[in-house]
Amino acid sequence: MNRSALLAAGAVCLTALTAAPAFADTPVPPTVTSCGPSGLQAGLSTRVCAEVTGTTVEFYGTVGLAGPPSPGSPAPAPKELLTTLSVEVVGAGAPVTRQGPVVFTASALEVRGEAASAPCGSTVRAAFGVASFPWAARPVVHEVTLGC
Repeated sequence: MNRSALLAAGAVCLTALTAAPAFADTPVPPTVTSCGPSGLQAGLSTRVCAEVTGTTVEFYGTVGLAGPPSPGSPAPAPKELLTTLSVEVVGAGAPVTRQGPVVFTASALEVRGEAASAPCGSTVRAAFGVASFPWAARPVVHEVTLGC
């Protein structure tokens, strides 16, 4: 093969490579966070929230003081809590429940569930309960409908 033919073949390959479409990164949908109403459980303020990204949702419960401590009062004693976070796709079977002990001090804490995917238009509901002797759990509930 002579030098001219080699240069021509190289030019054709280069042209073909630059004309190929570039693959753009698939845009990631924004994450939308929403929370249900707060409730009092075990003398603490609780709430359940959802982070929705496309058709994936992750619920988490929050536990915090029900109000600011009185000026000059001692810090609250640590409190052992049993938390329960149940998540279900409405009309699609039994809820998935995660239970576990946590120790609450004076600062707020989050109890995270697992992320799950559901079809567009599905309603996903979560209930978050906190119990501490002698108080039983009175779960707070939040649900979201997944858009497309």
